Amino acid sequence: MCDSARLSRRTLLALAVAAPASGTRPVLGGDRLARDTVQVGSTTGLPRRLTARSWLVADHDTGHVLAAYRAHLRLPPASTLKMLFADTLLDRFPRDGRHTVTAADLAGIPAGSSLVGIRAGTTYTVDQLWQGVFLRSGNDAVHVLAHMNGGVARTVAEMRAKARELRALDTHVVSPDGFDHPGQVSSAYDLTLFARHGLRDPGFRSYCRTRTADFPAGGGERFQIQNTDRLLSGTWGLRAYPGLIGVKNGYTSHAGNTFTGAATRAGRTLLVTVMHPADSANAVYEQAAALLDWGFSHGAAARPVGTLVEPVGEGRGTAPSPTSGFGAGGTVAGGTVARGPSAGRLVEGAGTAVALLAGGAWALRRRRTPVRARGRHRE
Repeated sequence: MCDSARLSRRTLLALAVAAPASGTRPVLGGDRLARDTVQVGSTTGLPRRLTARSWLVADHDTGHVLAAYRAHLRLPPASTLKMLFADTLLDRFPRDGRHTVTAADLAGIPAGSSLVGIRAGTTYTVDQLWQGVFLRSGNDAVHVLAHMNGGVARTVAEMRAKARELRALDTHVVSPDGFDHPGQVSSAYDLTLFARHGLRDPGFRSYCRTRTADFPAGGGERFQIQNTDRLLSGTWGLRAYPGLIGVKNGYTSHAGNTFTGAATRAGRTLLVTVMHPADSANAVYEQAAALLDWGFSHGAAARPVGTLVEPVGEGRGTAPSPTSGFGAGGTVAGGTVARGPSAGRLVEGAGTAVALLAGGAWALRRRRTPVRARGRHRE
């Protein structure tokens, strides 16, 4: 962390006092995103049955939020938090690196977690571990990678720093896997930021759109794993959504179903996040698909109701399309995509630090949504 970020508590309090009064303080991305009613720039065709507690649809390239409902409401994120885990660690280890799993790597995984089936004593490539994270939402794969990174506590600290770098001020990380823990929250706005940032990385895009992969079973045997994203795989009574890129789904008995997705149609890419719909397990996907349909049909004519902010230190309007770098058939073409500062690093510059801390002071004053006891984690 650079010196400009090491401001004293007195400075932080001064910034808080200098911030606007509670009734007029700014909301990250725009004041309309904090309202408890549907915000939309066009009344044409918006889906009528949207039971989610929070949702958002945005244009990936411009960052314009086209429609939203309680976008900053803090809710348990379930496994969609793994997008932030990937944003933080994905480039940390070479994909062809190998790691032999120990019992210590698998210690502390919450009971009821979703698992890919990692076994102590078996050697896995980093690529295979990330397949376990993205396709099967495996908490065992998350914990192995976290231990490779120096431990769960260090990884949580780096994820918190990454969230600040991405200006995801609604998010509080307690564990790297998204399992229900008291105080672990995010928002539709922040989850969309995580997806947008991740899609700028070719590896992230490749993993989140992979439907199946062969996974080591130990003893030289392998088995097939399938992506649990039902809009990608077209399973459980749903059709695969045309042009879907990914990104991540999640479920716990407390959080309910959560989903952040991205799709491209006619050269335009939209992002959607849906949190905690009141209906069946498929509702999160059905409502996400309906919002994507609306965005592709009517979103171009909609006036933005807010914007997705850029990470600290990244310029506006320079982000590549999430589909650039894809060859025919969804393979990753050559080349690199620029990313923001490394995890936990704040960009130098007093103006940037003041803006970040002012936003942090505002976020600390916001009332958190209480989180109840933990539940089962299935996706």
